Amino acid sequence: MPAPGENLRTNSARLWDSLMEMAKIGPGVAGGNNRQTLTDEDAEGRALFQDWCTAAGLTMGVDRMGTMFATRPGTDPEALPVYIGSHLDTQPTGGKFDGVLGVLAGLEVIRSMNDLGIRTRHPIVLTNWANEEGARFAPAMLASGVFAGEIDLDYAYARKDPEGKSYGAELERIGWKGDEEVGARKMHAYYEYHIEQGPILEAENKTIGVVTHVQGLWWLEFTLTGKAAHTGSTPMAMRVNAGLAMARIFEMVEEVTMAAQPDAVGGVGQVTFSPNSRNVLPETVVFTVDIRTVDQAKLDHMRAEIETRAEEICAALGVTCAIEAVGHFDPVTFAPELVETVRAAAEKLGYSHRDIVSGAGHDACWAAKLAPTTMIFCPCVDGLSHNEAEEISPEWAAAGADVLLHAALETAEIVEA
Repeated sequence: MPAPGENLRTNSARLWDSLMEMAKIGPGVAGGNNRQTLTDEDAEGRALFQDWCTAAGLTMGVDRMGTMFATRPGTDPEALPVYIGSHLDTQPTGGKFDGVLGVLAGLEVIRSMNDLGIRTRHPIVLTNWANEEGARFAPAMLASGVFAGEIDLDYAYARKDPEGKSYGAELERIGWKGDEEVGARKMHAYYEYHIEQGPILEAENKTIGVVTHVQGLWWLEFTLTGKAAHTGSTPMAMRVNAGLAMARIFEMVEEVTMAAQPDAVGGVGQVTFSPNSRNVLPETVVFTVDIRTVDQAKLDHMRAEIETRAEEICAALGVTCAIEAVGHFDPVTFAPELVETVRAAAEKLGYSHRDIVSGAGHDACWAAKLAPTTMIFCPCVDGLSHNEAEEISPEWAAAGADVLLHAALETAEIVEA
């Protein structure tokens, strides 16, 4: 079985052109993208991706969650496929690279294999997971969670966006509900390439992040119910102030997280007040606490501490507190053999690299429950992501694609070149 030589590279210009072409679909207001899942813009991006896959000789399959699987056949009909991929959906004010880089770099890997006449024993399947971001339909990584058997299909279909539209209905509306049973496919291995979404690689002048673990997380949605009352005429001692309870919980989350250092993070990114009037104390406050760490025991302790103390805070103020877990996955340790394959590929290609833990969740978290899995990171400018100003260089994009190519070929086993 021949091994790919260090001179084997992807077509960096073609990869960058593909990224810029996809970025034209669902443009944001400040140079990024708004291509949220199951919108018309998502459907348009999917159609372009399908056209590119067809042109590359791939066979497309779509499952009942809307995830797209484009297959390049192997020479052994009994060999399980090597999967590579990420997601095309974005945040409402997202960048041009988060998720998209992994999908289109995977396409470039296959295009380069076609150019060079490379065949592999294992098939290679390029994947666009549906609703990775969770921006419109919580939780994040919804389709891959159903695929892994961790989320119920009916529950996923019933998830609603802020306008009350359900995932199932919107999937039907845009015409991307497939026939495949979700999770019926089997994997030999899974690779995912992504921007780091943090500042470490750029700060240390490293080109490749060899991802060894992913932090576990809990998204805890709090609904605090007080009493709507006039802010000017209601005495301080007679208020049932859900907004005050929220503020004290915010401070408490900071305290719990700081006490859990090192390697733990926590905060609040979304708050809704009702009735949200400047001179009315809120009757209802809804917000989501996001806590993450790579240590399972620490993650469990943080959740228990936050929930217990939040209930105590609310009870002291006469505020009702309801807490729902709307997103979760345990810390993930990636397959050591694939991690080593990525590390070896980076070294062979001469790219500087370091081991790194992912602070964000990815579809690879669920894939890791099904097959050996790992990820590859490239730097992003100032560590900025989930922001329209998100930026990477063509050189960074190409380096990670080259590592992905070599790692995928090593695992899929070249039979002739």
